[in-house]
Amino acid sequence: MSDSFPAFLFIETGDDHLPLAICWSLPDGQIKHTLIQPLESWGGDHTELGDYDIDTLHASGERPLDVLRELEADHSGDTVYINGLNDDEEALERLFDEYGIAPFIALEPLSSLYPDCDQEEWSERRGELLQEQGLTPMQADHEMLVMLMLHRRLNGEEGDEYGVGGDYNVDY
Repeated sequence: MSDSFPAFLFIETGDDHLPLAICWSLPDGQIKHTLIQPLESWGGDHTELGDYDIDTLHASGERPLDVLRELEADHSGDTVYINGLNDDEEALERLFDEYGIAPFIALEPLSSLYPDCDQEEWSERRGELLQEQGLTPMQADHEMLVMLMLHRRLNGEEGDEYGVGGDYNVDY
C-alpha cells in the first residue's frame, strides 16, 4: 500500500461559482471536508445551492478565511489535483480574491497525474466506483473518496479501505 497520496481537491459549487463545500486530501489519505459560510459580499439571492439551504451553510459552515487558512496549513506551495468536473478553479479564485490572498497552491488536472489514463477512461472508472460504492456524484466528500480510490487502482493497489459510513472524515 502507498504511504503517500497526492493532494486532491474538490469544491461543491452553486450558482455564480458560489463555494458551498470543500474537500481535500492529506498525504496519508485522510480527508478534510466542510461546508462554507457564504459571505454578505457574495449577495443573498442564490437560487442554486445544490443539496444545501442558506441556513445550513450559515449554521454548519466554516468562515471562508478559516477554510483558506486550513488549506494553506496543509498544502502551501503544493500542487493540488482536481478532476475538472466542475468549477473548482473559479470557486477557489473567488475565495482568494475575497481576501486579496495570492494563490498558495497550484491546481492541476488529474490528467497530468495519470498520463496513461485519458479523460474518457477516467470518467468511466469514476462512474463505476460511484455506483459500486453507492456514492453521490458531485458531492465533495464522495468525489474525494473516488479520487483516492482511483489513485490506488491506477497504481495497482486494489484495496479500498474507504467506504461510505466509514471514519474517513477529518472535519475541522
